[in-house]
Amino acid sequence: MNSGGDKLGLYVHVPFCDGKCPYCDFYSLRGSEERMSGYTDSVIGHIQTYASELNRHADTLYFGGGTPNLLGAQRLSALIAAAREGFALENAEITVEVNPAEDLSGFLKELRAAGANRLSIGLQSANEDELQLLGRRHTALQAAQAVRDAQNAGFGNISLDLMLSIQNQTKESLLKSIEFCAEANIQHVSAYLLKIEPHTAYYKHREELHVPDDDAASELYLFACRELEKHGFMQYEISNFAKPGFESQHNLKYWHCEEYLGIGPAAHSFVDGRRFYYNRSIGEFVGGGSPVQDGTGGDFEEYAMLALRLTEGITDENCRARFGFGIPDSVRKVADKYEKIGLTASTPGGFRLTKKGFLVSNTLLAELLADV
Repeated sequence: MNSGGDKLGLYVHVPFCDGKCPYCDFYSLRGSEERMSGYTDSVIGHIQTYASELNRHADTLYFGGGTPNLLGAQRLSALIAAAREGFALENAEITVEVNPAEDLSGFLKELRAAGANRLSIGLQSANEDELQLLGRRHTALQAAQAVRDAQNAGFGNISLDLMLSIQNQTKESLLKSIEFCAEANIQHVSAYLLKIEPHTAYYKHREELHVPDDDAASELYLFACRELEKHGFMQYEISNFAKPGFESQHNLKYWHCEEYLGIGPAAHSFVDGRRFYYNRSIGEFVGGGSPVQDGTGGDFEEYAMLALRLTEGITDENCRARFGFGIPDSVRKVADKYEKIGLTASTPGGFRLTKKGFLVSNTLLAELLADV
C-alpha cells in the first residue's frame, strides 16, 4: 500500500442501539457495557493496524450508527485519541451522530473537550405524532434541548436529520419541522425521503402504511428544498442543505469519489483504488475477521454517478484533471436532451441535475451513463 497522497476520511460504525426503528435497515444491536468496551478496544486495534499499514493522514472522522452516543464520552474520547495518534488528525472535522432521547449535557461537554466539533442529531420530525409513527424514542422538546446543550458545550456545527414522505406527513407538518430547524440556529439539515427497505418492520407492514404516493412525495421534497433555502440552508447534495461553509466535509469525500477508510461491521472503504467492506457481524469483526474485497473503484462512471448527486454537478475541467478527458459526448448528448424538460441544467464547462432531476436521479443516471 502506498504512503502519502490526499488525506483520508475515517468512518467508525457504532452498531449499538436501544431498539430498532421500524424503517431502519442499518446494522445495529443492543450493547452491554462489556460488549461496548470490547468493541471499542477492537476498533482501536483496527485503527492502529491500518495506521501502520497505510501511513496516511486523515482530515475527517465520522462516528455513525446505530447510536454512537450509547458508547459514552469516555469510549468515544479514546477512539478519537487513537485516530488522532494513528492518522495525524489536525484541524479535522470530527462528527458524532447522537439521538436526543436522553440528557446529553454532560456527555456533550466531554465529547467537545475530546475534540469532536460537529454533531448530527436524529430529529426526523418536530411533530409528536410523526415521531411516534417512526418509532422514535424522543420528543421534539428533547431534541430542542439537545441542540441547546450542544451549543452550550461549544459545538458550532450542528446538523439535524429530517425525514420526508413519512406516514400522514403534510406540507404543514413538514413546514413545522423545517421551522424548528431554523429556530434552533443550527448549520446543516439532512432531509431524506423515506425508503421502505426489505427486512424492516415497515416493509413487513407496508400495505398498512399511510405514506404519500410518489407524486405527493415529490411535492414534499420540492417543498422542503424551497423552504430550507428560504431559511438559508442551501442545497449542495440531493438530501443535504447547509449554511455557507458548513457542508459536511466527510460526506463530500464520498460524493467527490475521494478515499475513506471504514471500520466496524457493515463499514465500507475506498483506499488505493480498492473497495472493501466488513460483513454485518460484530462477532466476526471483533474476532479479527478480514474485510471482504469488493473490486476496484474510482472510474469515470462511478465518479459521475456520485458527483451528479451534488448541485455543483460535473465539469470538463474536473474530469480532465482526474481522467485526462472531458465529459464524454454520449453523456453530454443525453444531458442536453433532458435540459429541454428541466431535469438537467448547463453550468460553466459542464452540467448538473436540477431539483426535479434529483427526484428521478437513478433513472437519469442510468441513461446518462449507458454508453460510457
